[in-house]
Amino acid sequence: MSTPAPRATSIPWIPLVGIAWLIPGAGHFLLKRTTRAILMFVCVLVSFLLGLMLRGAFFEPQYGDLFTTLIYCGGYIGNLASGAFYFISVWFGYNQPDVAGHVHDYGTKLLVAAGLMNLLAVVDTYEIATGKKE
Repeated sequence: MSTPAPRATSIPWIPLVGIAWLIPGAGHFLLKRTTRAILMFVCVLVSFLLGLMLRGAFFEPQYGDLFTTLIYCGGYIGNLASGAFYFISVWFGYNQPDVAGHVHDYGTKLLVAAGLMNLLAVVDTYEIATGKKE
């Protein structure tokens, strides 16, 4: 007995992926996966808020040697992947200097981790919308 292949949804995947990136969990919510949507939203929000409370710094793109470019541009992409949380924080003027210290470093890593979790949610939304995953 073979299992039937998952079928694609009727929602166009391009705007769905854009909404999923902008608002964490919104893509799953539109696909009627409410529990997963709530889990994604809460995980990304909690990580992002913890990063802010620990006074983590946002990455700004810097160029130089290969290592510097990878770290700072990759971190910037990770921050952008948080979607609306990042843009709201920047709009309200959140800006912490990159200072030495364990607490600030953990906060910076949590801000990037929130974006990477949202990126995983976006990929999951895409795979469900295109029928590659049930």
